[in-house]
Amino acid sequence: MKASRLAAATAVAGITVLALSSPALAHVSVQAEGTAAKGGYAVVDFKVPNERDNASTTKLEVNFPTDHPLSSAMPEPINGWKIQVTKAKLDKPLEVHGQQITEAVSKITWTATGKGIEPGYFQKFPVSVGALPDDAEELVFKAVQTYSNKEVVRWIEVQEDGAEEPENPAPVLALTEASEGDHHGGTTAEEASDESSDEAEAAAATTEAASDSSDGSDTTARVLGLVGIVVGAAGVAYGVLAGRRRTTSDA
Repeated sequence: MKASRLAAATAVAGITVLALSSPALAHVSVQAEGTAAKGGYAVVDFKVPNERDNASTTKLEVNFPTDHPLSSAMPEPINGWKIQVTKAKLDKPLEVHGQQITEAVSKITWTATGKGIEPGYFQKFPVSVGALPDDAEELVFKAVQTYSNKEVVRWIEVQEDGAEEPENPAPVLALTEASEGDHHGGTTAEEASDESSDEAEAAAATTEAASDSSDGSDTTARVLGLVGIVVGAAGVAYGVLAGRRRTTSDA
């Protein structure tokens, strides 16, 4: 009897935990493939689970941050989805690689051309983004999920410090500090050009030195060969004279 009550209590507790944790685990989220370093570029995946048993997800809208606009946002083509990229004019132009950028992507919309994300499945929507800001720890992307039954779920609530996670939290991309291997801390195109130029000059100097060394070796070889010929000729002449002296002496 006690064992049965214990088992029942455990089952209820387990169901309660699942019920409480499911909303937190099932919301739309964003995560980088690898790292999302400040000042660099990254490929991020917007992960969309289907939370309904009787409808499919047929549309996803992701709004890009306006406080830290991104000069580049390129979605990856996905079979079964039509993609629309919306741009907006910036209040303050961005300077990227010496050029003024006056507009940036404000929203990307994915619309299913087929069944969409069916119950029991999820879908990833990859986007290449950059350059990531240097002066932020995270980026907030507010998302709107639409189902085939016309239901709309807005994942737009921002997490407040010290507060519990909201019911419909907005996807948040955490940024990491740039390292030597990241785009931000790596070699720039100008530095790479300078390095290539230095390497080319070094290679040319090495070739010239090798050429000079080769020319010097050839000159030395020619001199030694000439000396050898002269010595050989002198030896032959000495031999001839010596032979003549012996012949004269015998006579």
